Amino acid sequence: MKKIFFLVCAFVLALGAYAAGDGKYSHLYENLPFEMSRVTAPVFPDNEVNIKDYGAKGDGSSLCTEAFARAIDALAQKGGGRLVVPQGVWYTGPISLKSNINLHLERGAIILFSPDLDLYPLIDTSFEGLDTRRCQSPISGYNLENVAITGYGVIDGNGEYWRPVKREKVTDKQWKEFTSRGGAFQSPKVWYPSEGALKGASMSDMNVPKGDITDEGWNEIKHYLRPVMISLVKCKNVWLQGVIFQNSPAWNVHPLMCENVLVEKVQVRNPSFAQNGDGIDLESCKNALIVNSSFDVGDDGICIKSGKDADGRRRGMPCENVIVHGCTVFKGHGGFVVGSEMSGGVKNIYVSDCQFLGTDVGLRFKSTRGRGGVVEGIYINNISMFDIQTDAITFDLYYGGKSAVEALEDGDEQKQQQQAARKVDETTPCFRDIYINHVICRRARRAAYFNGLPEMPVKNVHITDLEVNNAKEGIIVNNTDGVKLDNISVSAESHTFSAKNSTNATVNGKTYDKIDAEGLTLDF
Repeated sequence: MKKIFFLVCAFVLALGAYAAGDGKYSHLYENLPFEMSRVTAPVFPDNEVNIKDYGAKGDGSSLCTEAFARAIDALAQKGGGRLVVPQGVWYTGPISLKSNINLHLERGAIILFSPDLDLYPLIDTSFEGLDTRRCQSPISGYNLENVAITGYGVIDGNGEYWRPVKREKVTDKQWKEFTSRGGAFQSPKVWYPSEGALKGASMSDMNVPKGDITDEGWNEIKHYLRPVMISLVKCKNVWLQGVIFQNSPAWNVHPLMCENVLVEKVQVRNPSFAQNGDGIDLESCKNALIVNSSFDVGDDGICIKSGKDADGRRRGMPCENVIVHGCTVFKGHGGFVVGSEMSGGVKNIYVSDCQFLGTDVGLRFKSTRGRGGVVEGIYINNISMFDIQTDAITFDLYYGGKSAVEALEDGDEQKQQQQAARKVDETTPCFRDIYINHVICRRARRAAYFNGLPEMPVKNVHITDLEVNNAKEGIIVNNTDGVKLDNISVSAESHTFSAKNSTNATVNGKTYDKIDAEGLTLDF
């Protein structure tokens, strides 16, 4: 009997793993161009508690912070299980998850985070790839095993109380609403929610404060130190399923140095004006699936990262073995994005059957001098795009912290082409061995843009079966080595292909060994 009991338990666990993300995605591993462990959803003990049983009220105004903490502690003492959040509006401060906990939102459940700064202590963490201090995230977990956020509800970070706002990105009504709260102005066109937030911006480079700062100084600029909404660091067996994640203070969903990550059927939403409002940033993670999910955000949609500059190189953890399948990105600076924080390297990424509707860029690869790191082994297949504001495909090694639209308006491309080559060292980023197949785009400013460094060209990028209609410009190739374009069809107002300072370029079957600074212009 004992043997039969264990066999039944093993069968039930195996069935649960199949239903929760192993077997149903097995087709994604067929003919995968790299070796990768199968991603499975965690299986939790058969325990369940309800947040209401720990004193929480879902009335939208009663603070539930202590109730969430008590419920999670009680469930952890039982060995873990499911914490049920029923229909209602659960107003709370930060929630700290523990191992073997599945935070499950039933239909109609909304977890709404308070904007009260006093509820969010400053912690040592990583933001935009650099080691720094930020406010504690609304939902966080550190060094956990088996952790999930599942169900049908909404998690809202109340981000409008944290973020600065640029005048040109909002309507007159929205601008009046934000500025009526008080706050401070960096200029007539940039508003911050407090004087402390503005002071933090003045002390920062790319959103991270610089210099020796005392504890008192950190507290003074606390409002500037916006957290990512979902922060899961060094966790193993992570599962996000079904939930709407929206209105984050900074990045929305941020798995950092995690392993075995399954993200399925989620919606990630931020206003289009949300500063640093990325959808999901998978950073220095290993073995991950992002499937059947949608993103409509104020910055990049689906992002692959691995740390920034010396901090990222010191960490030395690439983001590797990732499958992105069946996802949709609406508004955003990029649909699928690698970088710019890629100093630990990125490799073995497969993206398929995705659609980008109205993003600034479709496929966006970005970095800059100082990063270092190698991006390689990226495979992209079957992408549909519509109404792309700048480039359907971009490789830009001169990224300066602006969106592609902002860089275009500021004339950055002309300035970049005047820069001379520098010495290659550990700070030189490298993008190579990238394969893009079967991309269809209707309406884009430009079909594709390659902008490598003179000392480190973009290497061995193959684009096959690209069709772009109703573009203003075709394909521009600068500082590349071994770019191969096969079966390319571009309908553009100007020349469809131009190149400078590139070697071994193959265009629809014809190879050009060396293209100098005078350039080459072709029509397909």
